[in-house]
Amino acid sequence: MAFRPRYTGLIERYQERLPFGDDARIISIGEGNTPLIQLQNIPRVIGKEVEIYAKFEGLNPTGSFKDRGMTTAVTQAVSEGSEAIICASTGNTSASAAAYAVRAGIKAFVIIPDGKIAQGKLAQTLMYGAKVIQIKGNFDDGMRLVKEVVDHAPVTIVNSINPYRIEGQKTAAFEIIDELGTVPDYHCLPVGNAGNITAYWKGYQEYSTDQGALKAVVNKRPIMCGYQAAGATPFTLGYMVDEPETVATAIRIGHPQSWDSAWAAKEQSGGWFDCFEDVKILEAQKMLSAYEGVFCEPASATSLAGALKDIASGKIPEGSKIVCTLTGNGLKDPDTAIAQSAIKPSTVDAELGAVKKAILDSL
Repeated sequence: MAFRPRYTGLIERYQERLPFGDDARIISIGEGNTPLIQLQNIPRVIGKEVEIYAKFEGLNPTGSFKDRGMTTAVTQAVSEGSEAIICASTGNTSASAAAYAVRAGIKAFVIIPDGKIAQGKLAQTLMYGAKVIQIKGNFDDGMRLVKEVVDHAPVTIVNSINPYRIEGQKTAAFEIIDELGTVPDYHCLPVGNAGNITAYWKGYQEYSTDQGALKAVVNKRPIMCGYQAAGATPFTLGYMVDEPETVATAIRIGHPQSWDSAWAAKEQSGGWFDCFEDVKILEAQKMLSAYEGVFCEPASATSLAGALKDIASGKIPEGSKIVCTLTGNGLKDPDTAIAQSAIKPSTVDAELGAVKKAILDSL
């Protein structure tokens, strides 16, 4: 009998809720099942009685939430006989697409903005062996080119305009409900291309109307809160931004592809959009590291920045149960982390007295 590997990823876990049959060749690297971390110290620091949870997607195989959608998009691409995939990316999508292409035994082409991608993400993409095409333009230019090139080359788009990406990403909402045993009151997310807020809302809608699972939470849905960087904030402005700019490279997007569905999630849930200057985003990133031991990339921390602002103002009332999605690992962008760190390494002689003095002076 031919060897059939045992998969441990999200397609296997939620196959009955995904559009794949038992005979599907699943392309998985063990994605999903990421931790839902209750923040213990930050509520005390801000002096508010709230339950805040961080859904840390930075612990997916390539370090970001993109793996959730990539397992489903590449599984479908392979089932259709595709031999190559393509994406435009600010970094995380390119790393994920490249990894899953390797796993599937197909080629990956990625289009990235020249000089506008964090080094950790570029390193991943190159190590996975993707064909990297740098353009003299931004993500939105890359997205336009990807949509054009599929008419001229035999490649499958794996950006979030691919509906199978959304199918995979919605499973994060399933995991949250499974772990909490209920639906949070508020769900806070960073918003760039807006596929994630679209996917979470889809997941909450599908799970909460399933009479067979967790009947106590049927028809309860969270208020969806989407947060952007002030230099890349089309949802707050209400129109597209041609030259987005922010240190939070993962959400440096001015023409989000899931525009209509993101607005629908906001309106249907009774939620809102807001934006923050880079300094506030970086402050939230440092708070997570300093108080909770959670190291996320800058864009991820936008969700916490938003939650803290709205808790402080009373828009999110005390007693609420809040989930903040942290989309990527802090190691994705080490240069930004090092640059903003106030603590620098000290150098001493390699002998006991010097090391002891360095320790005692710091106590």
